[in-house]
Amino acid sequence: MQRPEISEYKSYFQYYIDLVDKGSFFDVLDENAKFLIEFFNNVPKELLNHKYAEDKWTVKEVLMHIIDTERAFAFRAFVCARGDADTPLHGMDENLYAANINVSDRTIESLIDEFIAVRNNSKALFENLSYKQSMFLGNGITYKISARALGYISIGHVKHHINIISERYLQK
Repeated sequence: MQRPEISEYKSYFQYYIDLVDKGSFFDVLDENAKFLIEFFNNVPKELLNHKYAEDKWTVKEVLMHIIDTERAFAFRAFVCARGDADTPLHGMDENLYAANINVSDRTIESLIDEFIAVRNNSKALFENLSYKQSMFLGNGITYKISARALGYISIGHVKHHINIISERYLQK
């Protein structure tokens, strides 16, 4: 799946797409998943429920946010891939979603397992798209977006949050 053209997404998403390494989409997608798994497996256990500031998420809540967002991006990509220009692809209120799940008693292993399941679902969707399906522009309400743009955004979104954890939670 080729990197999307700028006409296939809102300029807001350029930051995420710029974080995606060059190369085969599926190789980069797999490497991204491996990187996430290794990263979260190596976060010190005592920091998993840590917040760097009062109104911020814990490390495990950030991982849950990544999982939730991957699900949302995959659904949006599915709608685009099926040629649906009518269904509105609303954004999600990430803080509402985070407020309505408690991951404090979950193990990091269970969260990683959930990420793997969700990522495998996304991968199966993208692996079976034709070129035409990957480029179809869905209804992002105030902008158009393609399935392939959503695939690249998903990868960049993971890198973005790992960068934040590295900089704000793990720096001493």
